[in-house]
Amino acid sequence: MGKSVVIIGGGIIGLCSAYYLQKEGHQVTVIDKSDMTSGASRVNAGIITPSHIISLAAPGMITKGLKWMLSSSSPLSIKPRLDIDFLQWSLLFKKASTHEKVAKSIPVIKNINLLSKELYEDIKKSSDFDFFYQDKGLLMFYQTDKAGEKEWSVGQRAIKEGLTVDNLTLAEVQQLEPEVALNIKGAIHYRSDAHMTPDEFMKKLLAYLQQKGVTIITNEEVLNITQLGTKVVSIQTHTQEIKADEFVLASGSWTPLLAKKIGIKIPVQAGKGYRINVKEKTGITIPAILMEAKVAVTPMNGFTRFAGTMEIAGINTHINTTRVRTIVKAAENYYKDLHIPSQDIENVDSGLRPCSPDGLPYIGKLTHCSNVTVATGHAMMGWSLGPATGKLVSELISEKKTSLDMTPFAPERYC
Repeated sequence: MGKSVVIIGGGIIGLCSAYYLQKEGHQVTVIDKSDMTSGASRVNAGIITPSHIISLAAPGMITKGLKWMLSSSSPLSIKPRLDIDFLQWSLLFKKASTHEKVAKSIPVIKNINLLSKELYEDIKKSSDFDFFYQDKGLLMFYQTDKAGEKEWSVGQRAIKEGLTVDNLTLAEVQQLEPEVALNIKGAIHYRSDAHMTPDEFMKKLLAYLQQKGVTIITNEEVLNITQLGTKVVSIQTHTQEIKADEFVLASGSWTPLLAKKIGIKIPVQAGKGYRINVKEKTGITIPAILMEAKVAVTPMNGFTRFAGTMEIAGINTHINTTRVRTIVKAAENYYKDLHIPSQDIENVDSGLRPCSPDGLPYIGKLTHCSNVTVATGHAMMGWSLGPATGKLVSELISEKKTSLDMTPFAPERYC
């Protein structure tokens, strides 16, 4: 028998949860405080990343963050502030940044990414809606031998995990990308990855859900959550009260604020990233990461996207023009003939990625609120993990056997 389900959050995680829940016969409502035309789900690099087996909480990342802290052009910026949630998150991040914990998380990250890629391909094959999807892998461009050797060690670990990875010379890369002049020494090619156009997919998914009877409520913020005993009974916005059998907290970087309303602490920090869309033809056909600069390059449907930086500075949408210029400079350095027009730079946008301390998302039901499911903390893999997370959320609410072991994703693992 179908349940009434309210999903708070209309990003890729919320909408994918709605997609699988409605297929199971549930009556779904998605509510978002924005108009659902912006945010991290719309401005990300659009890469599906089984290759990203090393979590954000990698050994040495704290040291790098401290080293880069005072640089306004560094790829990672952690802005220190006297905020108890930030200080607790930082401590948990440091504790998670060990070789042992990172090694333990590798198969977990790989498996959920592979499941998600398979689900994207299932949606593509279905008659639900069509969208841009290309399976060309991901090139990790390096300009220094040190960066190349470091990435190849990751590539060799990925091979042990069953992924297909090639170590390419510059000449071999140029055979794959004949229309661009590259200023690199070589690349590690992860054949497992794919790419999409996020904004296009989000629009088509949203239209499909509305067509299937999913209620979409925009520009309404959840102000209060009413709990009776071990269950949430309703949410209140500034205009209405909505009751339901089940509730899903999938509001990205804002999820901890909602969780606090029911007495749960979910450590998440917002990591701001920027994107620049270049409409002129670039000749780029395969997604790439410019390794030393930590910039992602994705050929999308009708344009090329350049995205980058991880700026942990709380919830704010301020555009740091120095960081934007750093992305432009890196892109024009690696691609020798590339010139990004000023109007494209001026049309820059940003999004806030929800980062957990250990690099693993929170997906699961709460113990003291049995009808609340949490789905957040995906960091830079939110786009990649959308369908897998949505499928798992649907399986939990439908009381089915889950596609993956949920233990590593426990939402109360820091409570």
